[in-house]
Amino acid sequence: MLTVPGLCWLCRMPLTLGHWGICSVCARATRQHVSLCPQCGLPAAHAVVPCGRCLQKPPPWQRLVTISDYLPPLSGLIHQFKFSRRSEMASALSRLLLLEVLQVRRVSGLPLPDRLVSVPLWQRRHWRRGFNQSELLCRPLAHWLGCDWDSRTISRVRATATQHHLSARLRKRNLKNAFRLELPVQGLHMVIVDDVVTTGSTVAEIAQLLLRNGAATVQVWCLCRTL
Repeated sequence: MLTVPGLCWLCRMPLTLGHWGICSVCARATRQHVSLCPQCGLPAAHAVVPCGRCLQKPPPWQRLVTISDYLPPLSGLIHQFKFSRRSEMASALSRLLLLEVLQVRRVSGLPLPDRLVSVPLWQRRHWRRGFNQSELLCRPLAHWLGCDWDSRTISRVRATATQHHLSARLRKRNLKNAFRLELPVQGLHMVIVDDVVTTGSTVAEIAQLLLRNGAATVQVWCLCRTL
């Protein structure tokens, strides 16, 4: 049975599969076109060798995969997704992240995870937003990749100030002991999934918690990495 195709959210051209949300041309246009360090995700001379920053003081995760800087058009889609209650956008945004992961895997042999980890929200913030955007990104990714995901893996045990109002130093202090591991991760290869990584304080705190409890490796996958 034929159905009326949807329109691409960006160029408004018809889509063969309406639930994709973004056509293949616009999907390619959202990708970052500068060389990024494979570990911290910041601009670097090489995309396959860790940058000088990471050689001197590496982050607590081993790899970071991102689609682009927090810039239009992707930043606009993420803003709608999070703040306009557009939870239906999660599948299309997850697909963009999956395409980036598969591209990195083809180029550099990126290992796939045993389990995905979503970044938890404090209960009140979750209630106000109506959903956890990280959980909505994880659900289709876990299905497509055939790996585990359980929203209970990490819990947030105390409220914290909104991160984007704080400096990098205060962000780190703000998140100290804010998370608790609820499920065993011994020997597992883990991926933390988030929508936007800015200073990396949140994912660093979670990565350290996973590694302290025996995780074999930790990667970070995000839609945008603020450069």
